[in-house]
Amino acid sequence: MIASARMYSWAPSLAAAWHRLLEWVAARASVPMTVMDASDPTPLDELWARPDLGCAFMCGYPWALVSDKPRLLAAPIPSPARYGGRPAYVTDFIVKADATHRTLADTFGGRIAYSTEHSHSGYNAPRFHLLRYRTPERPTLYREVIGPFVRQRPCLDAVVEGHADVAAIDGYGFELLARHAPDVAAGVRVVESTIAAPSPPLVASPGVDAATCERLTAALVHAHEAPEIRATLDDLLLSRFVPVAPGDFQVFLDRQHAAEAAGYPKLA
Repeated sequence: MIASARMYSWAPSLAAAWHRLLEWVAARASVPMTVMDASDPTPLDELWARPDLGCAFMCGYPWALVSDKPRLLAAPIPSPARYGGRPAYVTDFIVKADATHRTLADTFGGRIAYSTEHSHSGYNAPRFHLLRYRTPERPTLYREVIGPFVRQRPCLDAVVEGHADVAAIDGYGFELLARHAPDVAAGVRVVESTIAAPSPPLVASPGVDAATCERLTAALVHAHEAPEIRATLDDLLLSRFVPVAPGDFQVFLDRQHAAEAAGYPKLA
């Protein structure tokens, strides 16, 4: 089987830290797995559909959308204070560091970049957040929506390079980038953040047997108790992992439906 943290491998040292953690989880759970290289070109939606997926991060929104759902293993509790010790994350709206924009509203009428429509942080969350700014007189907020950039680092690059005025990216991912590649993160700044949503879970393919999944879950939820992996967790801004249930991810569909009911099915 394979393991992957490509969703959050936004810098080389970050990819190396995830590799250490996933190798430790595999060994602790006695589940032979190969950790995928962060540069592997396989699209995430294809990765999540693989039958040999043993332990990989998956965005909760596509998990809620897909009919043949991967098995839920555990979800991370990020250590930054804004998550309040919960398995949650937010989306940050970013602009270029030296841009004149001071608020999100300052970017209206410009260009917004997005990763993919099945990304919560890159699309579903900003779509729901922007509902509050729409009016009958202003049903669209941006003159151009550019993408899909597929992954979120290219969205940040689009802002830095001036191709977009604003982009919505995973806040936890951005904090990881600021720790591991501060020079890259310094090219942008946050002008607004969304409300929290459930953290992307670690999942296994639907066909992975229950006993294997239980061992992987146990390794994850007890990782914070193991001295040998504590420094790696700190490097990944992780407090611990906790079990999750299918109902935890209904909120993604609720926010999708709210945008659709308001006549805002697409970023615009």
